[in-house]
Amino acid sequence: MALFISLHPNFSISPKTFTEFPFTKSFCFHRFKSVSNSMTDSSEPVTGNCPSTAENYPVPLSPPLPAISKNLELARAMVASSKSSLYALSANDVIYEDEWLIAVNKPQGIYCENVLAAVPRLLGDSANAGIKTSLPELHLANRLDRDTSGVMVITKSHKVASKLVKAFTDHTVSKSYIAFCVGTSPKWKKINVKSGHGRSKFGVWRVYAAADVGRSLPGGSVVRDMETYFEVLSVNGKNTMEELQKFRRGEEETIVVHTKSLVDIDSHKDEILIRARPRSGRTHQIRLHCQYLGIPIRGDVKYEGVTEWNEKIYDSHELHAESLYFVHPVTGIPLKLQAPLPSWASQALQPQQHEVNSPQSFKTMP
Repeated sequence: MALFISLHPNFSISPKTFTEFPFTKSFCFHRFKSVSNSMTDSSEPVTGNCPSTAENYPVPLSPPLPAISKNLELARAMVASSKSSLYALSANDVIYEDEWLIAVNKPQGIYCENVLAAVPRLLGDSANAGIKTSLPELHLANRLDRDTSGVMVITKSHKVASKLVKAFTDHTVSKSYIAFCVGTSPKWKKINVKSGHGRSKFGVWRVYAAADVGRSLPGGSVVRDMETYFEVLSVNGKNTMEELQKFRRGEEETIVVHTKSLVDIDSHKDEILIRARPRSGRTHQIRLHCQYLGIPIRGDVKYEGVTEWNEKIYDSHELHAESLYFVHPVTGIPLKLQAPLPSWASQALQPQQHEVNSPQSFKTMP
């Protein structure tokens, strides 16, 4: 009787395999398991006595991209490209401006480069209105994902750009974000998450164990440290700000990531509004940590966020760069730049909206 063992949709072996190749049956199973895994995951280790460079790579602890994400992301990118090509800044988008820099409120679904390209026209309009200005050397001081809205800072000279970019690189700029998440309501009110961050074999950003920081990854990169502070602002529309005020500084729980998340994806889902303060500046940092905590951001198809919720389709993720705190690179004055909240955030906050969301403004830090 013929025996046929299927290990992967694209690979199979028969008993003949074991007699024609000079390895043991155990070797073959490990080898084909390794090939199968490489088709679906990025860097799972190879077990057994099979020599392979793959076993030297750390294992990512967050899931690979959902299959549905590829087509949805492509469609979203095409829509955003069309919108971005027509984008123009107005005076209402300006949060702060002086002779060295300008801060604007980037809308959702617009690429950073198109915001930058729209600044000269805005400055030209200011000059025509009688405001003394020149068209300077513009640079992006910070970048936001395509679908992330909020504070973006653009410098007006090379010298100022280098100083401010260094401040971001050195993590001396404090950032806060607001995100609308859908998942099981967390037991914590404040939490600090520490993990590793890096690209897996096929270039996808993943969460790694904190102990893997510094280890090599496929492609020559290494696992870097990633740390985010979170606090819950509301759950299903219920304000939690009073509970947050009971916590003293430094009393938040800390999670140091060592294993895969044990979140039950089929459990009851709640609407959770959170504030996130990234203490490092890794790509997709907040989105990855939200996924790991089991509260992915609504609309974030890359990281398991729901795209349909309460009979509504969400074609972008709901993450907003709320504020930036930094020392002015020229004057030395501490600044707080704050963008108005989008409607999805202000509606979830309800009673405390007037406290958290001041109109487009900048504040000088004490």
